[in-house]
Amino acid sequence: MRYSVGCSLPYTVVTPATMILNVEPLRGEQQRIIRERFTVTPQIGSEPHRAGETGNLYRRLVLPPGSYTVRYEGEVEMLPSVSDPQAVDEVPISELPLEVLPYLYPSRFCPSDMLGRFAWRQFGEIAPGHERVAGICNWIYEYVDYLGGSSNSSTSAHDTFTQRAGVCRDFAHLGISFCRALGIPARFVSAYGWKLEPQDFHAVFEAYLGGRWYLFDATRLCPIDAIVRIGVGRDAADTSFSTFYGQVDGGFKDVWVNQVGGRDDDAAWTTEAVSVARE
Repeated sequence: MRYSVGCSLPYTVVTPATMILNVEPLRGEQQRIIRERFTVTPQIGSEPHRAGETGNLYRRLVLPPGSYTVRYEGEVEMLPSVSDPQAVDEVPISELPLEVLPYLYPSRFCPSDMLGRFAWRQFGEIAPGHERVAGICNWIYEYVDYLGGSSNSSTSAHDTFTQRAGVCRDFAHLGISFCRALGIPARFVSAYGWKLEPQDFHAVFEAYLGGRWYLFDATRLCPIDAIVRIGVGRDAADTSFSTFYGQVDGGFKDVWVNQVGGRDDDAAWTTEAVSVARE
């Protein structure tokens, strides 16, 4: 399926500032960019950089004082690889690719070392593999309230576990932390998500299973095969859509995801394992 995605981000720069943006979707065989356009109004140059390890596209803008609007528009074709969940197993740590190992360690928002005892007690008896990660998502969905305003930019997975409330960012951090505590590499994914209400940037996570990355969304707010990935990283600190240095005030951001063409809604909410990893 194809989706039209984009965002419009207004900013007022009070003092000279440098801004780092990450709003453009990842490229890959299972997520193909048909067309796209990035603009800044009034016109000003940007310096793009694609990170080698993740494929994330960052843009650096050097902005003098004034009012600006950053706008991204793109059309993305989604070609997810669907697997039988029962056949998706965990990879022993001794056999993991070395480049995957950083996603096993605790990170700023994912203190997996603080949640290990609970993770093993709650999920240790579930069959290893996709079923275990699905069990983690089911627990989060059932026992953590999705509640706007219940967290902030400094909230960690341990905070969310204690308070039992959060938003998509917090659900993803908690899922990642439980996975890492169980020896499953997991990473944060920022994304555009179809059918989100209200529409905004979305956050999900990926777990490394069966030799590739599989996508999971504990919020169940949008179809798993209609999530357009923007960036991946250890946690939200690696994938912020906007980071600025200087005095900058942000206005109301507009984010959109529209379907291009028709689709069967009954097939959208698949319970099968869906991989959108790059080959």
